Amino acid sequence: MSISVAVAGASGYAGGELLRLLSSHPQLEVRTVTAHSNAGQRLGDIHPHLHRLGDLVLDDTSAESLAGHDVVFVALPHGKSGELTDQLPENVIVVDAGADHRLIDEDDWNRFYGGDYHGAWAYGLPELPREGSRQREWLRGATRIAAPGCNVSAVSIGLAPAVAAGLVETDDLVAVLAVGPSGAGRSLKPNLLASEILGSAGAYAVGGTHRHIPEIQQDLRWAASIPGETSSRDIRISFTPVLVPMARGILATSTARLSAGTTLDDLRDAYEAAYEDERFIELLPAGRFPATASVLGSNVASLGIAVDEAARRLVAVSALDNLVKGTAGAAIQSANIALGLDEAAGLPIEGVAP
Repeated sequence: MSISVAVAGASGYAGGELLRLLSSHPQLEVRTVTAHSNAGQRLGDIHPHLHRLGDLVLDDTSAESLAGHDVVFVALPHGKSGELTDQLPENVIVVDAGADHRLIDEDDWNRFYGGDYHGAWAYGLPELPREGSRQREWLRGATRIAAPGCNVSAVSIGLAPAVAAGLVETDDLVAVLAVGPSGAGRSLKPNLLASEILGSAGAYAVGGTHRHIPEIQQDLRWAASIPGETSSRDIRISFTPVLVPMARGILATSTARLSAGTTLDDLRDAYEAAYEDERFIELLPAGRFPATASVLGSNVASLGIAVDEAARRLVAVSALDNLVKGTAGAAIQSANIALGLDEAAGLPIEGVAP
């Protein structure tokens, strides 16, 4: 059975990655691609690597062009998808790869994004611990899905099992990330030019200003909650991303003060219980830590943990491809669950090298 798909915002990096993955999906068939300034052009002229879909012509992004499909993926900048998706029928599965439907707290939206608030959708990080289960239970049968932020996934995957098990103090969390510039999108920005970033690394959104902070806090509150209750745990995190000269990838080093009596064995048990059955999360053996190259092009997040005994802190190092597991892969994985398909359909586990 073929399931018809449209991709809005197909000319950007996230849209292109959605199409790359969808082109190999056994049941999802891309029939419509849309863009704004690139409307009217062949997809292959914008994304020459998309050989199977290259002859598709980009339509203008509108509710009319997206109508009549079973699944619509939206890859638009924040603040742009909400108005569009409000016009789509409720029986269509819509997956937003942007930020417009991630936050359940309107005040958080107003403080970190601004503009019209369009409400929260089912959250698309299936492996996230939540109320003694996993977030995938909230995705089954969903028709509205918000794919997570790429930085958020890297940090949440790294810290959630320890938070869920009560093994760390959640009011003292720190995350420093090395981030590739593709996470900022394809639009021309001087600070993302090759001549600006090659041979350089620089922090940005420093001092608690990054828009992914409330989403990380939301994830970890869900991880800390138990069935039937809302978590009252105070989630405080100092979050600092660093732009580095690699096209794609995130390496997140997340730390947390250990709860009294917590040992590395306790942590290993908690992480193994959380992730041992997850196809797209790799928990490395003790003493090993990931590199972004090992997950390039794959839908896998790789994770290593340690204890800094002198500082009494958990150290969780996670790596993922920001365009796959961080965005497009998470969106397709979540859509697979909503449709009742194999969760891994169309998603690569193996990476590429060199």
